[in-house]
Amino acid sequence: MKDLFSVQSGSYAAHRPGYPGALFSFILQFVNTRNEAWDCATGNGQVATALAPHFGKIQATDISERQLSHAAGRANIVYSRQPAEKTNFRDNQFDLVTVGQAIHWFDFDKFYAEVRRTCRNGAVIAAIGYSYPSVNEEVDAILERFNRVTLSGYWDPERRYIEESYRTIPFPFEEIPAPLFEAAYSWDAERFIGFLRSWSPVQRYIDENGNNPVEDITDGIRGNWPASQDANIRFPILARLGRLTG
Repeated sequence: MKDLFSVQSGSYAAHRPGYPGALFSFILQFVNTRNEAWDCATGNGQVATALAPHFGKIQATDISERQLSHAAGRANIVYSRQPAEKTNFRDNQFDLVTVGQAIHWFDFDKFYAEVRRTCRNGAVIAAIGYSYPSVNEEVDAILERFNRVTLSGYWDPERRYIEESYRTIPFPFEEIPAPLFEAAYSWDAERFIGFLRSWSPVQRYIDENGNNPVEDITDGIRGNWPASQDANIRFPILARLGRLTG
């Protein structure tokens, strides 16, 4: 598993979008028992905190100590620094495993072996994430050029799984079909700019070139940002759900 977000962990925690409640309601209806869940690659604990009211205990892991230092605390969440592919959890421990915006960085075979070891028969695995947001025609065009031209060569190859909506990741489980979900937020231009600054290819660009490419597009974003702040940015949600059987 790659660690791409430790350097900008504070910005990541402050500016990353969350997930709609409807997504968690959909996932939870398939979880037969709710004793303990594992939120893998928890980052700042977004998914773990959403799940906390529904389980006796949440084990939330990440390989980045700096990410974990920004995670939100809850009485029934236990944070620990562990890789996705090898943990100290016992066999048959979990009723649900979630991975938010991270499964594309994993060694799939090793992670899935760990999922099968640590989960009860009938447990659910949910790989979720979000794709490129949409604001309006003008800002979307700026983002498209920034992504495809400015950051060309700075994205890791695993990013293609996001662009392919997780449909092409290996997923050797009994598939649970998921509907389309969307996360809508009321952001101002500064929040959006902060979100772009948290991207891993932006950090790589800075490391290699000594300047932040986001600064070149801030005027265009601010000048074309919607006057109304009512749910003006929308993120398509990615979701692959499966059940462990056999």
